[in-house]
Amino acid sequence: MQSELIVDVQPKEVSIALLEDSRLVSLQKESRNIAYAVGDIYLAKVKKLMPGLNAAFVNVGYEKDAFLHYLDLGSQFASYSSFLQSLLTDRKHTPSVSKMKLLPDIDKHGTITDQLQPGQELMVQIVKEPISSKGPRLTTEITLTGRYMVLIPFGDKISISQKIKTTEEKLRLRQLIESIRPKNFSVIIRTSAEGKRVAELNHELKTLLQCWEDTVQRAQRATAPALIFEEESRIVGVLRDIFSPTFESIQVNDPEIYSQIRKYVSLIAPERAEIVHLYDKPEPIFDHFNITRQVKSSFGKTVSFKSGAYIIIEHTEALHVIDVNSGNRSKAANDQETNALEVNMRAADEIARQLRLRDMGGIIVIDFIDMAKAEHRQKLYEHMREVMATDRARHNILPLSKFGLMQITRQRVRPALDIVTAEECPSCYGKGKIQPSLLFTDTLHEKLDYLVNSLNATGFIMYVHPYVDAYLKKGLISVYRKWRIEFNRRFRIMPDQSLAYLQYRVIGADGAEIDLKEEKDVDSSATKNKNKAKNRGKED
Repeated sequence: MQSELIVDVQPKEVSIALLEDSRLVSLQKESRNIAYAVGDIYLAKVKKLMPGLNAAFVNVGYEKDAFLHYLDLGSQFASYSSFLQSLLTDRKHTPSVSKMKLLPDIDKHGTITDQLQPGQELMVQIVKEPISSKGPRLTTEITLTGRYMVLIPFGDKISISQKIKTTEEKLRLRQLIESIRPKNFSVIIRTSAEGKRVAELNHELKTLLQCWEDTVQRAQRATAPALIFEEESRIVGVLRDIFSPTFESIQVNDPEIYSQIRKYVSLIAPERAEIVHLYDKPEPIFDHFNITRQVKSSFGKTVSFKSGAYIIIEHTEALHVIDVNSGNRSKAANDQETNALEVNMRAADEIARQLRLRDMGGIIVIDFIDMAKAEHRQKLYEHMREVMATDRARHNILPLSKFGLMQITRQRVRPALDIVTAEECPSCYGKGKIQPSLLFTDTLHEKLDYLVNSLNATGFIMYVHPYVDAYLKKGLISVYRKWRIEFNRRFRIMPDQSLAYLQYRVIGADGAEIDLKEEKDVDSSATKNKNKAKNRGKED
């Protein structure tokens, strides 16, 4: 199976698509100015205690207070609290975790009021991003994640990934980490550490330890609430979790991000550095690798798959509901039971892909087509477990209930990816009436004239719908060729599959988008209402 990673860097966000045999199986979008992301560490202040929930609300600077449950304090909270008190009391001297004596674990069945009080300062880490109306979820059990291991202060344990199967390798890694692990730090050995040499592991351990020391020093100087640790590059942070040496290629369309990724790959897998390529063609990178078309067909309420069958996906505040329908299958089997099993099996494949693609989490309820035979229901359950085995997020699958429903819980640490596939009319902006499509070329000509002769722009690219692009470039003496001669070839026109039929966008020579929307383009009713409101104000 050929795996490719495509990174589309835009001014406001970065999209990372994972392709397996040219089929989109994972899509992640990271805002370039996102705040309160998983893994960030803050110096925060306890705002109020909720004994009924056995939790506290904590101010980390977000509009909604963050949530900290008693169980998220961690068993070593007494040692953590003692260290933090020393750190914040004496701002001139930084205490050392390795030199302190660890205190006994706190009671698992204790109460939040025994450990915290309002106004207390804490060093907290975000484990769930703000979702819907909820604030971030926190933990005081700080973890620093690397490629090969996870470092946890105030502990004394070594844990090994269950995906490392051989006893000899587990024993080797345990002995190796034990010899280099600093005192009073726990280490979780990740799957990617399998077969790695001591020099590589020791280098990463020292890097993580330095991150901890830098974070502690920032906490000592900060005033709560304050961010004291975040990833150097969120793109590299995402790549660290999904990177695999089996990737055939990594394509990036931004020189700066390309350098970061190549540097990272050279560090963790020097022999694979050549798989990172800089994409420098004017055609949008997602169009070139046929990702835009797959995104349009894979997101939305209804998703079709083989033989006319389809699934309907509904999102609510509490859960996700998926309904499986056979549709008008042209090659349906004669036996209804066999037909139901076949559709359900194919639906299970698509649902497993959709869960990864949309990063759906929480409770997922699937209404499969009813099947009378118990062996068929068991076969579907086992198949679902099999296709979900490659999902990195923690999940649990229950067998079909008496009503033919399958329940899945899947780890949710950030909001589900929701991409609107319906396109807003770029000509009427919701008014219901559009300009004549025949005159669209006149509009483009006006915009080009404005860009070249009024803004003195040069070297820019105008992106249009592929159909419009084909029309403009049709024939030997095409409209596009005439415009190029008229405006001294100071621009190019390129197709972009993500645009609607009568939509366009312009990217300047510096890579920034040029906004050409005029006042007449916005909704006229909204403009009239604003004018009426102004007039009323004058009359009053």
